[in-house]
This record gives sequence, structure tokens and C-alpha cells, in this order.
Amino acid sequence: MSQYPMTAHGAAMLREELNELKTKTRPRIIAAIAEAREHGDLKENAEYHAAREQQSFCEGRIQDIEGKLSNAQIIDVTKMENTGKVIFGTTVTIMNLETDKEITYRIVGDDEADIKNNLISVNSPIARGLIGKEQDDVVNIATPSGTVEFEIVEVEYI
Repeated sequence: MSQYPMTAHGAAMLREELNELKTKTRPRIIAAIAEAREHGDLKENAEYHAAREQQSFCEGRIQDIEGKLSNAQIIDVTKMENTGKVIFGTTVTIMNLETDKEITYRIVGDDEADIKNNLISVNSPIARGLIGKEQDDVVNIATPSGTVEFEIVEVEYI
């Protein structure tokens, strides 16, 4: 089975969610099912059906997280020497050469990507255009509005 890159922070967040689901959410749902069973007829018991639906969602999410963690290749760039090269997990500041606007992105795994927090997937067009390049390189990245020229201002291994 192939492995998927994940930052150490992303793996920690998944482990935290998994722990929350197993130690708090699952027991709460089991208690809700037991309480709903005490109310009698299960065919017409909305509380019971809602609790079973929650249980199904919870168990599915637990399996999903366990699968992701078992296939994760955890990469911690803080333990690597900063060579100035853009790799998975690095934080990159780029400048649009047309507008002189700077923006900072962190290149993360698909499950961690959140553009609102400037976390971009390693498989995104911007990340693919940046990976392998070095600080002060100029790169052309295809965007929906056309090709944009960026200069890599800073590469951080944080």
C-alpha cells in the first residue's frame, strides 16, 4: 500500500481527534443508545435511530483516521537542515512579481490543506510549481487567471 506524506503537526492533530472519538464521543453515544433502548419500541424511537446514526458516523471516522495514520509517511522538517530548497512541509514566502504582493504558504498533505490558513496541498498547482526550487528562484505557476510569475522570497523549515 502506498504511503501519503503528512506533517508531524497533521499527524498529531489526527491522533488527538482519534483519542477524542474513542475516549469521549464513543462512550457518550453508547450511553445515549442504552438510554434510548429503555424507552421501549425501537421501531418508532427517534432518539435510538439518531444515536445509531451518530454511532455509525463516529465508527466510520475512527476507521478513516486509523487508515490515514497507518499509511502516513510523517515528515518533520524541523529536524532537517535548511538548505533553502522547497520541500514537503516547508513554509514558503513568495512574491507576485506583477503586484509585488507577498504571501506565505505551508506545503502540507492533502488532509491538512486549508487555504484559509495558507496551508496548501502538496498536490496543488502552486505547491507542485514550488517544490524543488530554491530561495530567490523565479517560478511561473499556472493559475485559473493565467500564468503568474513568483519569486521565492524565503524558505523556512519550521
